[in-house]
Amino acid sequence: MHLSNSLSLGVAAVALLCANGVMAQVADGDTSTMKIGFSNSYSGNSFRQVMNQSFEAIAKQAVADGVIADYGMVSANNNVTEQAGQIQNMILEGYDAIAILAGSDTALNGAVRDACDAGITVVVFAGTVTEDCAYNVNYNWASMGKQEIDFVAGQLGDKGNLLEIRGIAGDSTDKDISDGLHEAAKAYPDLNFVGTVYGQWTSTVAQKEVATVLPTLPDVDAVVTQGGDGYGAAMAFAASGRKMPIIIMGNRQDELAWWKEQKDANGYKTMSLAATPSVSQIAFWTAQQILAGKDVPKKVEVPLLTINGDDLDAWLAATPVGGVANPTYTQDLVVKMIDANKNGEPLPTTPAPQQ
Repeated sequence: MHLSNSLSLGVAAVALLCANGVMAQVADGDTSTMKIGFSNSYSGNSFRQVMNQSFEAIAKQAVADGVIADYGMVSANNNVTEQAGQIQNMILEGYDAIAILAGSDTALNGAVRDACDAGITVVVFAGTVTEDCAYNVNYNWASMGKQEIDFVAGQLGDKGNLLEIRGIAGDSTDKDISDGLHEAAKAYPDLNFVGTVYGQWTSTVAQKEVATVLPTLPDVDAVVTQGGDGYGAAMAFAASGRKMPIIIMGNRQDELAWWKEQKDANGYKTMSLAATPSVSQIAFWTAQQILAGKDVPKKVEVPLLTINGDDLDAWLAATPVGGVANPTYTQDLVVKMIDANKNGEPLPTTPAPQQ
């Protein structure tokens, strides 16, 4: 992995040209003797495993470039007691910053507070903790729902029947996305939700649940989703013999490949958006920049990766079979995200891979 758009921190802070052509101010404090750790609540699925790989790739390169001295990674088996203990060990091991994907928004508060009290920078990402000494790097999940509804409304002339595929019942991310969908739909009174299923962010589950509910539904014009469920929905509709609706995809390789097949065959139009495993890289660079002296807001919103028809081929080519579209976040692009949050400006888009 090459950090071709980043500078090592031995160089004075300069304005860097980001992918979007906007200058980002990179802090130049010396972090070459510091260690950054990563505590992951769970690594039992492919998304989390790629997240670990993404963190390690960027951290290993940062060590090679002299940006930091060392890094470390630990993962709990969805056990918050174990994760709290691992964070306590990192405190004792002298880490300067810890990036945390928390298994609970409250159960880790004691460990997070202990880290802060020890002078350690804590960056919680892709979730939250209620201990306010931590920095938070996260998505605006409600905006995901709004993007889906606005796209569907534009394609359907502001009217049609929608099937909603949710994630896991009781999960806060599932609720935030669903709330965003329904709030955005209020602007389009002729968009009607005619059914809801829980696909658990898994293609096979989504296929089964959609196939079960379809016989009870009227015509469906669009399917709004949460990620990992689009391909399963498409297979269920194909097996039913119904007209294929617009199905919002979630950046998985099977979804992108199916979309391209349909697009090439009949001009099928949709969009794809989701979180990225490499959000762990955003957490890494946020922690590094805080250590380097940058003024970083306590809450940093990061952009979802949105794939449109024009970028489909590039992202599909860059996404391995069985994987998920996963950009590399360079230091200067992350700094641009931080600056956008600080200045109340639009978040930068993630450039498509070069083919």
